[in-house]
Amino acid sequence: MTQASFTIAETAPMDPTAPMNRVPKVTVDFWLIKLMAVTMGETAADYLAVNLGFGLTATSLIMTAVLIGALVLQFGQKRYVPWSYWLAVVLISIVGTLVTDNLVDNFGVSLVTTTIFFSAALAATFLMWFRSEGTLSIHTVYTTRREAWYWLAILFTFALGTAAGDLVAEKFGLGYMATGVLFGLIIVSLAFGYFFLGLDPILGFWLAYIFTRPLGASFGDLLSQPTQYGGFGLGAIITSALFLSAIIAIVAYMTYSRDGEEQTILR
Repeated sequence: MTQASFTIAETAPMDPTAPMNRVPKVTVDFWLIKLMAVTMGETAADYLAVNLGFGLTATSLIMTAVLIGALVLQFGQKRYVPWSYWLAVVLISIVGTLVTDNLVDNFGVSLVTTTIFFSAALAATFLMWFRSEGTLSIHTVYTTRREAWYWLAILFTFALGTAAGDLVAEKFGLGYMATGVLFGLIIVSLAFGYFFLGLDPILGFWLAYIFTRPLGASFGDLLSQPTQYGGFGLGAIITSALFLSAIIAIVAYMTYSRDGEEQTILR
């Protein structure tokens, strides 16, 4: 499909009568905080399940309940509000990680199977979203139904990214650093395709969104895991605290500058 088939709106100067997009514009700040959020999602999930001894099942139930509460707050905003949006992203990153970890560790599902399953689930989500709304544009998420499709897709991108990242790092034995470099190069190639080869922006966005998950997770593991396992040995607490501090700082900047706000003009 062409770019035009996805696009029914465009950004315009602020108009008090125009609906507000409920998700942020894609800016440099967006990708920075997204990468930090997925990194923290990996280390925070490990900290809660392993370091605090809650285990995967209890941690998954607790974090799912917290995520539901955060999504209720997010859906109630009816516009993009940095703190509630990024709180939901951080929590859905943690839960997406836990979903994959539960399938692999508690139910014995292979990483190959989970990667294929979540790829199919994400593809089905996009198909149903497009059939329902006629667009996959992230610039027109101004209704509750479209936002529901958006967050469902986000959840599957995190679960898929976790499965794909673990598959490459563990099953294929590349290790944290090589895996991070591999997915980093994939993202660079997507950026090159977008800027120079006419890659469809919607396709490019969602592919980059998927691949930033294993990129962030790989570097999160690299920083937090003990040196005998190929990491830097900072631990989950310090690594999570570092990235949480950075996330809070960027969210504060976004709130002050109103960076990421976007209105939708219907045609």
